[in-house]
Amino acid sequence: MTFTLNRRGLALAAVAGAVLARSAKADGTPATDLVRLSRQHRDPDVLLPLWPGTPPGGEGVAVKDVVTDHGPVGGPPDRVAESVSTPTLAFFRSASPGPRATILVIPGGGYSSVWFDKEGYEIARWLNATGLHAAVLTYRLPAEGWKNGADVPLQDAQRAMRLLRAKAKAWAVDGGRIGIIGFSAGGHLAASLLTRHDAAVYTPVDEADKLPAGPQLACLAYPVISMDESLTHPGSRQHLLGNSPSAEQVRAYSPDQIVRTGACPTFLFHAADDDTVPVGNSLAMFQALRRQNVATEMHIFESGGHGFAIRDTPGRPAEPWPDLYRRWLSRHGFA
Repeated sequence: MTFTLNRRGLALAAVAGAVLARSAKADGTPATDLVRLSRQHRDPDVLLPLWPGTPPGGEGVAVKDVVTDHGPVGGPPDRVAESVSTPTLAFFRSASPGPRATILVIPGGGYSSVWFDKEGYEIARWLNATGLHAAVLTYRLPAEGWKNGADVPLQDAQRAMRLLRAKAKAWAVDGGRIGIIGFSAGGHLAASLLTRHDAAVYTPVDEADKLPAGPQLACLAYPVISMDESLTHPGSRQHLLGNSPSAEQVRAYSPDQIVRTGACPTFLFHAADDDTVPVGNSLAMFQALRRQNVATEMHIFESGGHGFAIRDTPGRPAEPWPDLYRRWLSRHGFA
């Protein structure tokens, strides 16, 4: 069964996965077309370094940028940033005229890498096809020697949001309609931005840093949420917090523990059989958001495993998620 959960309750609807997939395809875009749209090769319109000089906490850091392509020979690229010295914002402009709503896309990788094709560029190209601008964040990794390593990804995420607002006129971005979508560990970073967008995690470097970093909407895709050993993804926790984090650190870096009233509307989805990041992470975040009366919608699919993005959804229960997300965006004014 595929469970759809929204702000009216924890079990509002339960329908067979195949039925949900058929209904979504009848009213939306077939998953095979979504994959085609997402895979159409197109480089970013702009590739912008986040920081004007050395990123915060980078004094003495000797890390270099390393990118590896894990894609099959003759198949689509599947590039992974396995070490990040220069975090970047890759902007993909929609063909639609006028200032547009924009989504910051945050790929996953267990805080040890950034899978920027499958969970980044492909998502951005699909968002462009729906009429939205998109920007993909390639962020620094916390265990590569940066000072205050646990806050390094959030520094980059905050900076990316501020740059999108600073570039609003030049890039035709509607600064009042900027959302985020994060996958896996990128979902943890998106949830951290949702809950800590106003945390002072770096010293301002220019005028852009006077702008707000908070999103208007958030989507968390099979996210890592909790840093508690009973629920977390061990690799993400280890790379973010080290081997023996304190109870205070575990709580501070578990977004479900620090949700505040007034957080932006949030959309979550996860596969029930995810054996990499337990579905309990999404359930915990859903409950935390509901406790603070945050408008929230969640979809739990019968199967799909982990890391399916758009590429691995055709013919599977999670196939409808892009159309469900698109409709949710539209209901919240991101059309």
